[in-house]
Amino acid sequence: MKSSDLFIKCLEEEGVTKIFGIPGEENADFMISLKKSKKIEFVLCRHEQAAAFMADVYGRLTGKAGVCLATLGPGVTNLMTGLADANMDRAPVVAIIGQGSTQRLHKESHQIMDSISMVAPISKWAQTILSPRNITEVVRKAFKVAETEKPGVSVIELPEDLAKEEINDSPIKPSLIRRPAADNRAIEEAVKLLLRAKNPIILAGNGTIRKRASNRLRILVESLGVGVINTFMGKGSISAEDQHSLFTIGLGSGDYNNLAIDESDLVIAVGYDLVEYSPSAWNRIQKGQKNVIHIDYTPAEVDRNYIPNVEIIADLAGALYQLNKALVEKVGKNNIPIFDIKSREKARSTMLNHLNQDNEDDSFPMKPQRVLSDVRKVMNEDDIILSDVGAHKMWVAREYNCTKPNTCLISNGFCTMGFALPGSMGAKMVFPDRRILSINGDAGFLMNVQDLETAVRHKLNVVAVVWLDGEYGLIKWKQQIQFSGEHSDLKFKNPDFETLAKSLGMWGAQISSADQFIPALEEAFNQRGPAIIGVPVDYSENMRLTEHLGKVSAII
Repeated sequence: MKSSDLFIKCLEEEGVTKIFGIPGEENADFMISLKKSKKIEFVLCRHEQAAAFMADVYGRLTGKAGVCLATLGPGVTNLMTGLADANMDRAPVVAIIGQGSTQRLHKESHQIMDSISMVAPISKWAQTILSPRNITEVVRKAFKVAETEKPGVSVIELPEDLAKEEINDSPIKPSLIRRPAADNRAIEEAVKLLLRAKNPIILAGNGTIRKRASNRLRILVESLGVGVINTFMGKGSISAEDQHSLFTIGLGSGDYNNLAIDESDLVIAVGYDLVEYSPSAWNRIQKGQKNVIHIDYTPAEVDRNYIPNVEIIADLAGALYQLNKALVEKVGKNNIPIFDIKSREKARSTMLNHLNQDNEDDSFPMKPQRVLSDVRKVMNEDDIILSDVGAHKMWVAREYNCTKPNTCLISNGFCTMGFALPGSMGAKMVFPDRRILSINGDAGFLMNVQDLETAVRHKLNVVAVVWLDGEYGLIKWKQQIQFSGEHSDLKFKNPDFETLAKSLGMWGAQISSADQFIPALEEAFNQRGPAIIGVPVDYSENMRLTEHLGKVSAII
């Protein structure tokens, strides 16, 4: 068979059902081979960056690598931002990139560049196909590396001349990989630290929403009877309605849950990625010397503010099971839970009261709190929202709480504007029966607005809520904090979103009062394709919140 035919058979063996991308001349043989596949759909996009974001979210939600494709040169450079996002946010993705003939790679030639060297810093593994006989091994390794904890990006480059060559070979079948159990001595040391602690707390990170870790975390939390704080990307690791939940950390250093960590004597960091939220922001009182138990798939990063006393390195769900079992055996079932969660009641109720402020405020432009309260009323437990990056992300992280993992997706590793709209399309293709909503700033939304046409073409009912302020709001907010309210010129103009939607053959609205928002959301979700809702938002709330967080006093 042709090498490109073998490549497609390898992808089918990996269980690939969708490839997102834009082909070029150098992908021609691959695309014609793909056309013959009865198992894989090619989703033609309008920008390579959007294709990478679709694959990113597809990978996050399935646990299997999402696949994206681009041609050489500018196709690769356009793809890179999305790949960097997936890699730093721990989403499994395999990118397939085109390349010119091997006969011209050694010299100055049209669109030729060293793509593998370019993508190496933003991927776990990147490799050129050097011979048709390499295809089966390279494809199998790419998926194995991308999906192995911690997941990330693999890149395969296929030169156009090699794609045409004849080959007699068969795909390598994927095999189940068992992750290792935790070291018994590490478990014993962790139990000793826990039993010596007077006021422990759990910090749940990105890893807790993968590989069934959330279920095991919830069991451990019940046994311990301690409060749990989650990072932006750990939302839903335990239910926000659970009495142990102390909600999301990461907005202000004076927030209530930051103070809860200040007053704790032991932090159990579970699936925590330093890339999300620097330990210098929460491990402050004892200058990085607070007792810490690190539980994760990989060893802790070296950071002067994050020096764990014990590192439990193993499959996360398995490690949590082992730790819980050891605790119960040590203290006896009758002494479970070990701590009294009622000691956290004041902290939880105080923060909950603050989160619920302004949820029914009728003013217009709408307050961020009211927007997110209305969204929560419309979205079911299993429905998914994706937050883009901007000032709205801070509000989503703090105010929008969920009961299940992977129902609020936030890019908080690489923090990429333009992530949410195309990401919502990837989510809809994974869960066609769920409501999928992206929350965007007007700046980030327009960075990938062209792929609304992709949603129209595929009749995807994804709803995009666009917060309108006509500025780069998060940059303004940060400048105001740093320079006593002063900021640089960050204003721009927006299109009329209702007219924009109409030009693409889809439904759109721009509301003019707070009471129009929920009806607009319901109408948007009743469409047969995508929908946009423009929502003017009152961002004076940003500095109001900053002033409040600076005045929060210890309450625990």
